Amino acid sequence: MADLAEVVLLDLWVSPFGLRCRVALEEKGVAYDYREQDLVHKSELLLSSNPVHKKIPVLLHAGRPVCESLVIVEYIDEAWPDAAPFLPRDDPYACAKARFWADYIDNKFFDCQTRLWKLKGEAQEQAKNDLIEALKTLESELGDKPYFGGDNFGFVDIALVSFTCRFLAYEKLGSFSIEEHCPKIVAWAKLCSERESVAKVSPDPYKVSEFIQFLHNRFGAN
Repeated sequence: MADLAEVVLLDLWVSPFGLRCRVALEEKGVAYDYREQDLVHKSELLLSSNPVHKKIPVLLHAGRPVCESLVIVEYIDEAWPDAAPFLPRDDPYACAKARFWADYIDNKFFDCQTRLWKLKGEAQEQAKNDLIEALKTLESELGDKPYFGGDNFGFVDIALVSFTCRFLAYEKLGSFSIEEHCPKIVAWAKLCSERESVAKVSPDPYKVSEFIQFLHNRFGAN
């Protein structure tokens, strides 16, 4: 394991992007120093470590910053190669396919879930329908495999699992059941939740739901 002083993660407890980095570090057995960030009053360390976007998460490894969550996950995979890989090391096509679906999660799926809590009325209803369709698309890719990576928990699983603690919030905001529409995704989420790496770092879904409801009430627009 790396020394605690050697690996630092600048993060926020409710961030799905930071959460995937925590899961990746746990999967690799990397000890790290977690530093919660105040995004209203950003620390000098955060601003100096990510001067371009000025946002979390940021991984500091031996003082060198790595930014953007999917980049961080790939970095963790390459920097600690002795543990099971997140991406196949001998299959460029499988790697490209995994990156495609991770990008889909960060763009299409993330946009739908953001609109779900930001909007109200008919616009929110459309966001809910779009979210369900995005999950159905991901469920189609999952198929009958236990994980997106087949028998192995991998890159796409890490990319999506960080949003599963928000499923309760989505259901409350949209008044629907994810399991009713996407039972395989819910079964996959349950399987992932039983992994020590996920269970150890995932926040309480009820606490996450309260936070997202607060955002909806405070910043939601018609």
